[in-house]
Amino acid sequence: MNTPHILVLTVPGDRHAHNVSDLLRERGALVTEVDPAIIPTRSRLTTSITSNGGVTRTLIGASGRVDLEAVDSVWFRRPGAPKADPAITDPEIRTYIEEECEAHVSTTWDDLNVLAVPGSRADIRDASRKITQLARAHSIGFDLPETLITTDSEEFLDFWYRHRGQVITKPLHMPGILHKGRSLVRMAEIASTADIAETSSLRLCPLIIQEYAAKRSEIRVTVVGEDVFAAEILSQQSNHTKIDWRSYDSSTTRYTTHELPARTAQFCRELVHGFGLCYGAIDLVLTPDDRYVFLEVNPSGQWLWIEDATGLPITRAIADLLIGSKAAQTSTEKRRIPT
Repeated sequence: MNTPHILVLTVPGDRHAHNVSDLLRERGALVTEVDPAIIPTRSRLTTSITSNGGVTRTLIGASGRVDLEAVDSVWFRRPGAPKADPAITDPEIRTYIEEECEAHVSTTWDDLNVLAVPGSRADIRDASRKITQLARAHSIGFDLPETLITTDSEEFLDFWYRHRGQVITKPLHMPGILHKGRSLVRMAEIASTADIAETSSLRLCPLIIQEYAAKRSEIRVTVVGEDVFAAEILSQQSNHTKIDWRSYDSSTTRYTTHELPARTAQFCRELVHGFGLCYGAIDLVLTPDDRYVFLEVNPSGQWLWIEDATGLPITRAIADLLIGSKAAQTSTEKRRIPT
């Protein structure tokens, strides 16, 4: 039996990727971890096409020479974007070089005829769109909070009054930015009176405004292939995490395993698979009247914090997926919901 070869695309210091890679190596797999950001400065990527149409792709870097045609699966964990050599200081030339490198790199990954986790780059992009997520989740059967995405302050105020001020606001796409060397992250927040006074600034950037869903707790669901792992976040025990559990309070907030109703677990599978993915991290609210309300899905969501707290074997399931046969890709493609 040939040794399986897994290509892992991620940034340096990614503990999630390293843990899975270590487990894969323990099972006898060959693992190549690459950060595309080092192309072309510290790695050389070559595509060769012969006159009779034969294609070879090779990557030469810290791991030596890698024949990309021999790769069995590729994991788009958290790949960086190619960066021009620091010696190139002209910003327009840097942009040109980086766009050319991105065109080569992205075509290379897209054309590998192997299992892609969590899915193809196109499917990952599609699944990352929050508006699309909400529409898909509703079509499957999930309960949703009433939601508004707008740059219109009048629409915002109408929504706020209709829900008697019980609305949260959160970013549409990027959770934060790096500004002057500082990481600025925008959590979900209850709209305050100060926000109401500044609604005119909404014209500058769209925002998600959402009906606040009353919480008994929050549920983090991780779908890996056919496996569904659910953890309950007892976020209402701390004022820090009542609105957004990502405002971690490890001294108070507890995490436990959670048994989803079979119907809800199937909704989660259908949502992830319908995007053409074999992995996804889903956030749900469990309401006081036992309803599961969908918030969002992250195709590259973290899981080690849940695994560390609950013992759910998510790392092992991801390793199983990556080391498995190409049949997994075929079955995922068949499940994809047409757009």
